[in-house]
Amino acid sequence: MALLLIGIFAGAFGAVFGLGGGIILIPVMTILFGLGATEAAAASLIGIVATSAGAASRGLRKSTANIRLGLMLEITTSIGAIVGAAIAVYLADWALFLIFAGIMLYSGVKMALAPERSEIPEDAPDGMMTFEYRDAADGDRTKRYEVQNVRSGLGMCVAAGMISSMTGVGGGSVKVPLMNIHMHIPVKVASATSSYMIGITAFSGAVIYLAAGQVLLDVAAAVSIGTYVGALTGAKIAERVQTATFKRYLSAVFFFVCFTMILKAGGYL
Repeated sequence: MALLLIGIFAGAFGAVFGLGGGIILIPVMTILFGLGATEAAAASLIGIVATSAGAASRGLRKSTANIRLGLMLEITTSIGAIVGAAIAVYLADWALFLIFAGIMLYSGVKMALAPERSEIPEDAPDGMMTFEYRDAADGDRTKRYEVQNVRSGLGMCVAAGMISSMTGVGGGSVKVPLMNIHMHIPVKVASATSSYMIGITAFSGAVIYLAAGQVLLDVAAAVSIGTYVGALTGAKIAERVQTATFKRYLSAVFFFVCFTMILKAGGYL
């Protein structure tokens, strides 16, 4: 029951910000429940798949999650994850954590201070990367946006995949600010699209753990049910939050992740 309730909170948290919830699940399962790092990672990945399924299903119905963009970015992110896993064995953990902390600090500052400039005028001509979504927090108004810096964004997703793979933290914490700040994608669309993407990556890893017999089925069942229920709730919450408020909350999350990475670098976690 405790894992179920924690899963609900982690799923809601992950769905709201597009981060998957692993940043909550892994420390809780290892510190409070005494699971090994591998067992916790396996259960967390299954929980992230459930979070993605719940959040993405609503995001697709509301046209918030951008499937075309998500699949395109997932290709280079996956390549980066493979490269990052190969490089990680040669680098010191503290260096990886400090690099990630610096990225989170920059993203948090930009999210807090930079205004949202993603919406384009209704009469602007459509391009190949022009999309639209409905913002429930703004009277369910349809807003149009154009994805910019596509090539450099694809390249930076390789780095995002590398960093997330090397540090063990979900790629959503890098991809959401990348999509919003660099590619000029509305933060709500970036979060929903990230929720869609992380399910693909997490599923690949979960299958490996399952084949290796590292999945504790009772733990995974409680976590996945909880995160799915939480994700449905979190997706509804994200829709109703004003964009400016959403960005402030997201910047606070990035500052928290930055602080956590610094503690890991110093050996305190």
